[in-house]
Amino acid sequence: MKNQKLFQPYNLSGANLENRFLMAPMTRSRSSQPGDIPNALMAEYYAQRSTAGLIITEASQISLQGKGYAKTPGIYSKEQIEGWKLITDAVHKNGSKIFLQLWHVGRVSSSKVNGLQPIAPSALLAQNTSVYIFDGAPNGDATFVPVEEPKEMSKADIDEVIEDFVQGAKNAIEAGFDGVEIHGANGYLIDQFLRSNSNKRMDEYGGTKENRTRFLIEISKAVAKAVGKEKTGVRLSPFISFKDMNDPEILQTIGLAAKVLNDLDIAYIHLCEADWDDAPQIPNDFRTELRSNFKNAIIATGNKTPEEGEQLIEDNLVDLIGYGRKFLTNPDYPQRVKQNAVLNEISDNHTLFGGGTARGYTDYPFLR
Repeated sequence: MKNQKLFQPYNLSGANLENRFLMAPMTRSRSSQPGDIPNALMAEYYAQRSTAGLIITEASQISLQGKGYAKTPGIYSKEQIEGWKLITDAVHKNGSKIFLQLWHVGRVSSSKVNGLQPIAPSALLAQNTSVYIFDGAPNGDATFVPVEEPKEMSKADIDEVIEDFVQGAKNAIEAGFDGVEIHGANGYLIDQFLRSNSNKRMDEYGGTKENRTRFLIEISKAVAKAVGKEKTGVRLSPFISFKDMNDPEILQTIGLAAKVLNDLDIAYIHLCEADWDDAPQIPNDFRTELRSNFKNAIIATGNKTPEEGEQLIEDNLVDLIGYGRKFLTNPDYPQRVKQNAVLNEISDNHTLFGGGTARGYTDYPFLR
């Protein structure tokens, strides 16, 4: 059989996965309002895609302050915890594992989304960056609005956000998740601390590469202590620079962080790799260096073919392969790979972000 390694079981720090297909996190904005509460429609969506060995949920804000996009789910209220239980129960009944992605957007937000001024390591506006709201457009589409200038975080703000990550992780475990993924990628708050162009602080959280990793490491250490290192993963995006995040020092900074995350013995590092046509590719020398610095699981995403994923596993550069849009449109994606079957395509771009019905969400057909 082709792609044999993708179909092999994998032990993720004690969590037994049925295969090495991972459903990557994808923002879909279907939570119930008010309150950003996960719901039965979301449970159906995730249950359909539990053909993946592991699911990482869409990013979920750890606080109202951490919210950057309308109708994204949260993990800070009792109602949200109860809503997520519908999802974890449905996924587990189908034999898959599921981690929740913990999210704080930092400066990538607007008061039009959450009523609050954004916060960030430094008071620097993210240029050419927008977020979305739903303002009653006739076709139901999201309306994009520019982000607003953030407030520079005080030490008290930093401590509060770290505690919010910890509480979010505890809430996720209460909701039945097998673990959590700390979102340190894609220009959001933790990534903003990591990068020299968005972090101009001169205290212990800025100024040097080592200091810029401090926020990520303190969060990772605190979350691992709260819920278990075997239930803690981190997502990083070394080669992605959108949202005004072009930093010439980021590779060295992430290299330093990886060594400390290795010492913390967390379950995995998840490399967020862009999936557009001319996106930067992660070179194998970076992957080789990361493998030498981090001994536990490494996840790669980025619209790879099954053959590309198989080769990365064969070369011992990664352990799990994440697929986003392939799972969005093909809930039975592993089975389609096994049978070399035709894939569903996105039926309507208007349904990617938002919508309260099954259309473009849970109505993609399975193989007959």
